[in-house]
Amino acid sequence: MGLFNHKIAKIAVLFIIFLCGFQISTYAQKANFEQAERFSSQMMDKMTGNTSVYPRWIEDQDRFWYSYETGEGKNWYFVDVPKNSKRLLFDQEEMAAQLNEIFNKPFDSKDLPLKEFEYNVKKGLFTFNVDSINFEYKISGNELIKGDSVKKEKPDNWKTYSPDSTWIAYAKNHNLYIMSADTSDTTEHQLTDDGEKWYSFQADASDTTSDKKLRSIARWFDDSEKIYARRDDMRDVKDLWVINELKERPELETYKYPMPGDKNIGKSEIWFFNPDNKESVKMQVPEKEHTYIDGGYFNEGGIYHGPGSDHLYVLQRTREYDHVDVLKVSTNTGESEVLFSETSKPYINWEFTKLAEINGGEEYIWWSERTGWGQLYPYDSEGNVKNRITKGHFVVGDVVKIDTTEREIYFEGYGREAGVNPYHTQFYKINFNGSGMKRLTSENANHSISESDKGNFFVDNYSRPDMPTKSVVRNAEGKIKVELEETDLSRLKEAGWKAPEEFKVKAADDATDLYGVMWKPFDFDSTKTYPVITYVYPGPQVEPFPRSFSLNGRNTSLAQLGFIVVAMGQRGGSPLRSKYYHNYGYDNLRDYPLIDNKYGIEQLATRYSYVDDSKVGIFGHSGGGFMSTAALLTYPDFYDVAVSSAGNHDNNVYYHGWSEIHNGVKKETKKVKTDSTESDSVKVTWDADIKTNMELAENLKGNLLLVHGTIDNNVHPANSIRMANALIKAGKRFDYMVMPGKRHGFGDYNPYFVRMMWYYFAEHLLGDKRDIVDFNIPEYDE
Repeated sequence: MGLFNHKIAKIAVLFIIFLCGFQISTYAQKANFEQAERFSSQMMDKMTGNTSVYPRWIEDQDRFWYSYETGEGKNWYFVDVPKNSKRLLFDQEEMAAQLNEIFNKPFDSKDLPLKEFEYNVKKGLFTFNVDSINFEYKISGNELIKGDSVKKEKPDNWKTYSPDSTWIAYAKNHNLYIMSADTSDTTEHQLTDDGEKWYSFQADASDTTSDKKLRSIARWFDDSEKIYARRDDMRDVKDLWVINELKERPELETYKYPMPGDKNIGKSEIWFFNPDNKESVKMQVPEKEHTYIDGGYFNEGGIYHGPGSDHLYVLQRTREYDHVDVLKVSTNTGESEVLFSETSKPYINWEFTKLAEINGGEEYIWWSERTGWGQLYPYDSEGNVKNRITKGHFVVGDVVKIDTTEREIYFEGYGREAGVNPYHTQFYKINFNGSGMKRLTSENANHSISESDKGNFFVDNYSRPDMPTKSVVRNAEGKIKVELEETDLSRLKEAGWKAPEEFKVKAADDATDLYGVMWKPFDFDSTKTYPVITYVYPGPQVEPFPRSFSLNGRNTSLAQLGFIVVAMGQRGGSPLRSKYYHNYGYDNLRDYPLIDNKYGIEQLATRYSYVDDSKVGIFGHSGGGFMSTAALLTYPDFYDVAVSSAGNHDNNVYYHGWSEIHNGVKKETKKVKTDSTESDSVKVTWDADIKTNMELAENLKGNLLLVHGTIDNNVHPANSIRMANALIKAGKRFDYMVMPGKRHGFGDYNPYFVRMMWYYFAEHLLGDKRDIVDFNIPEYDE
């Protein structure tokens, strides 16, 4: 009996020791909030400065200027490319000294307050203002000339000047007006008289009727001979509302918002105006039912013109987005003809679909995915395809320049070279006849191009997530002419910063390559295990991992808490790859990206012992908010914690142009009997039913934080409210956080939200629960 008691006592002691050890081990995984703060976006920006060059090319010249800020201060530079020269625009210390003398007060030479800095082409000098005083600066002789006080004039952003600066177009009372740019002639010429709210020539069609001069939707042709304007008729589109609770008296905001399956989604018309005789002509649309002038998701693009003003090219598409007619429209009569057409199932990739007119319509260049890969095709003046320009299993992206004299095309491309990440933009040129294909960027990196007005030279910012940006100037053959800048990471590295790592895994089909980026704690220990958090966005416009170098404070700081943070693509996520890859998620917006994300994490856990896939967090914003919740509810035994912000959990109440193109919409017709003796009429309806996250609410096992801005007029707050309602009905425990007075884009930048996300993951993946008073929210100016 005594021996038995002794054994029990010994076991009890061992059990207590075990519990203590378990607690010590658990609390040893406290989140490192201090390190996360040290590597927030704001802190890293202070240690680094700019990470790329933004050139301000001088009109019709191969010269440009730019400003560039490092940890040592801000400088201005002038580059004369033909002379292969780069020089400081001025000496910072000398400029500060001259300003000290003029204003009789000290100026910081490393942070000079030079506002509205620009180059005056006519005078051939730079202008800026300091403390409401205008200055001119001549780079020849380094001469600083003090001018007059800055006049406090009324904003003139209502003006749309003709290219020859003779006319100004503007709107008033929803109608279109023009007036002479000569200030001595104040005569107003009214061009339309039928404008009204939601059928308006104002840039903001929702504005109330006003006698004020407002910016219009007018666009001038390059020769200044005519104006064209696309006017959208949204009067029959149903309203949507948000309430701004932070106004002195809570204020209702009403806007037009067509949803999937709605009968009325708005129609467009195009008008042409002659400023000399004030006459107008409306475009005559070919007699086809349920076709629309294309404007992309949010009414951008779909209209093209050459240097003349006698005709315009318009893309007219079906509501299903699977057929497009390229129309040539006379600006004199309004008559239009179909130049050529294209059908592409399940939908046309509007990301790169573009038309280019060559030599006034002698021929055309058109982008198409007809082989399953985006390529360039030439058409003759009658709209007949002639041959192929580009060929291969790669994607042609944006066309940067078309040289009609040399008959060369400069364009961006993806996935052509073996061993190069297919998401990294490369730069090429090719002859019109398809010969002479040449890669102009040899570096294994992502290249961002900005061409001069003449198009003879290109600024190239190239980098990778693990390689800081190098900025250079190249000539038309890709040769580096001037080296500009390289991101300085010395202070970051001294603080302990380390670059993220690129990786590649397989999709769930075990055949398709998926690409991603991984962030680790800077005190990383390969002998330990870390919970993994996956940052997600389903696409199909873009995937969630960076392609270029960026400090990415969101993922970097989150990793410092003690997590492995990853972001990877999935089939259906990006238009930069094949049509099959891009269209993979069609008709399945909710489910298509989930299995690839789960399978990718499982591969990383198998490959790296420090990745713990028994503790998995997931987060994302907008489409990523939708996807993160869907993942938690679809695989509740794999994903443990989700933070889902501004998620479109019910795409049936999201914008029709995005939901219908990517999930599909079906036209249904049926005969309807009438009382008249005439034949029965035909009623057309549209079916666009989309799977929702609410349908999965009963599956919740882990921890879910829903977040939404109260005046989000893109993804309406109803999305998260409906998700909450479904979870309540299912009897599930979850968390909900509102962002008062916030629109859609708060996800990456609001410091309160970011830190609440830190605390949520720390509590539920590390077991580290602390009160929010343990950290200070930095001041944030929106």
